[in-house]
Amino acid sequence: MIIRCCRALVVLLSLSLSLPLAAAGDPFPFGATLMLDAAPIRGSKRIPMLEIAEDGAMSIDLWCATARAEAVVREDSITIALWDSQVAQCEPERQARDAELLAALAQVTNWRRKGEVVELLGGATPLRFRRMTD
Repeated sequence: MIIRCCRALVVLLSLSLSLPLAAAGDPFPFGATLMLDAAPIRGSKRIPMLEIAEDGAMSIDLWCATARAEAVVREDSITIALWDSQVAQCEPERQARDAELLAALAQVTNWRRKGEVVELLGGATPLRFRRMTD
C-alpha cells in the first residue's frame, strides 16, 4: 500500500513539473509575416503587418506608411525600439491610426503565442496578430 502511494506521488510530482513547460506556448515566429487582427479601414484593403527577423530587425507596414524598428525578444518579453517611419500621403484617419499603432508598439513589454495567434502585451492596448500562412 505504501509503495503504491509513493508511486502515485512520484507520478503526480513528475506531471506537475512538466506542466509549466507545456503551458509555455509556441516559440516566437521569427521571419513570419504577422497581420494585425483588425478589419480594414473603410475605403482601403490594407491591414498592418509586421515581421521580426531573428537578428531583431523589424519591418512594419502600417495603415498608410511603413516603419523600421528593432525588437529584442526573450522568453516572454519583447522590447520594440522604432528607428524611422516613412510617412505617406493618406487620409487623416489612416495617418492617425498609424501614429496610434506605433505608440502602442513602443509600449509593448511582453508577448505570447498560441498557434497562429501572437499577442503583444504591456501597453494600454493589447495587439493581436495572426501569422500569415501559405
